[in-house]
Amino acid sequence: MALAYPPFKSCPCGTGRSYAHCCGPAHDGSRPAATPELLMRARYSAYALRNEVFVLDTWHPDTRPAHLHLEDGTKYTGLTVHSAHGLEVEFTATLRQGGQTLRVHERSAFARLEDRWVYVDELIPPTVE
Repeated sequence: MALAYPPFKSCPCGTGRSYAHCCGPAHDGSRPAATPELLMRARYSAYALRNEVFVLDTWHPDTRPAHLHLEDGTKYTGLTVHSAHGLEVEFTATLRQGGQTLRVHERSAFARLEDRWVYVDELIPPTVE
């Protein structure tokens, strides 16, 4: 179940903009993400807000899992985008899981599918610190 999130609060993706002016419009479908980086940010926010529908809908059908388990108690606490070039985005997501702080570093691939961006897969397997 997706968490309700006040539109005036800072977006979970870390841009400093309000959710209503950042990832909110991608989540509600009123403004799809215009670039792979913006989609990756919206997907991060969707994970943070437990919006499984958005995460699955923005995953390429060839690599999309059948189910996600976003109700595992993970708290997403930060996002740093290192680079966004062409169809690739490299980032580090910080999260709290089981009382530990973890940093997950990944480089991901994106593609256009039916005039919208979708996540395809990781290019480099995530590393966890």
